[in-house]
Amino acid sequence: MRIAAFNVENLFDRPRAFNDQAPAERRQAIQDHAALNNLFDRQTYSDAAKTQMLVLMQRLGVLNSDNGKFVIIRKIRGQLVRRPRDRSQPREIVANGCDDWVGWCELRTAPVNEVAIQNTGRMMRDVDADILAIVEAESRPVLVEMNRFILREVGGTPYPNIMVIDGNDRRGIDVGVMTKDGYSIGDIRSHVHDLNADGDPVFSRDCPEYAIGTPNGKTIWVLPNHFKSKFGGNDAKSRQRRRDQALATTNIYERLRSEGEDLIAVLGDLNDTPDSDPLQPLLSSELRDISSHPCFNDFEFRANNGNRGIGTYGLGNDSNKIDYLLLSPALFERVTNGGIFRKGVWPGSSPKRWDVYDELEKRHHAASDHHAIFADIDI
Repeated sequence: MRIAAFNVENLFDRPRAFNDQAPAERRQAIQDHAALNNLFDRQTYSDAAKTQMLVLMQRLGVLNSDNGKFVIIRKIRGQLVRRPRDRSQPREIVANGCDDWVGWCELRTAPVNEVAIQNTGRMMRDVDADILAIVEAESRPVLVEMNRFILREVGGTPYPNIMVIDGNDRRGIDVGVMTKDGYSIGDIRSHVHDLNADGDPVFSRDCPEYAIGTPNGKTIWVLPNHFKSKFGGNDAKSRQRRRDQALATTNIYERLRSEGEDLIAVLGDLNDTPDSDPLQPLLSSELRDISSHPCFNDFEFRANNGNRGIGTYGLGNDSNKIDYLLLSPALFERVTNGGIFRKGVWPGSSPKRWDVYDELEKRHHAASDHHAIFADIDI
């Protein structure tokens, strides 16, 4: 059995701020977007907070209208800002806290390059996992369309079983699972409503539990995840959120173990490195990282700077390891092979660090900035 995780970074629509043009401008937009939403979430808007909101809205191009180059202000009810028709008159934040209005700042999306979409399909085809955890799918219908049309178009075999649960991300990027014939999706448990000490959702997306039936009758519990991103900054609040998520995921795992389950995989984009403090509750548990297994050697990497090549993001440096495949001891001891598949990921300009698809001629043709991580397990 092969199990894998792949952050596809959206299938058909991707935030404009994630494209390759004007990198400094888009990085600033991502940071400002996160900072503005943090201000919007406050119970009380101080004068200083209102001033900072106006500064950020000006930079994002949403001071005079709700539509900017990279973001949109979504308003459900109430009023956030007063905008006199006379643009010489100052704009004013009229809401005094998050209870006065309902809304947020949302990253605008644009269609993903067609070649990039096909390379995503090629990655899914060639990883050829029996159980494939998908990170950053827009929705189940989108993943179904990707499976039905794109995967078939590139010569792959569509997956018969697909599930995505809507999570907590305002952008509608979720985690899901795809399984082959013989690997049925049984019981499903969602954790979108789990709250932290402040009464906020623990998980940025969700940490769903999927009970996957295997051809030999055994059940594997698969927990796809996508922890809080560092985009927009990595302040103490972001780090604490990832730590809360790591602890909550560990508690879910330990509950499954207490229920007698021993075939469990936690996998996906955890958005931090193995030496980071936020991930320690999870990485110090009995779960084992596939990259520490002696059979984890099926990947191509041509760096000569001492890297093992276990990075799963960008250029694959060890410091870029943020995607994980964590296995319970009973699964870990059955591993026969493991590695990282990178053929649809941009390999750098010169020299190229790994072989890529012929169709990957430019950076924006890449399937994703993330690499797929997999393990072969004799069950």
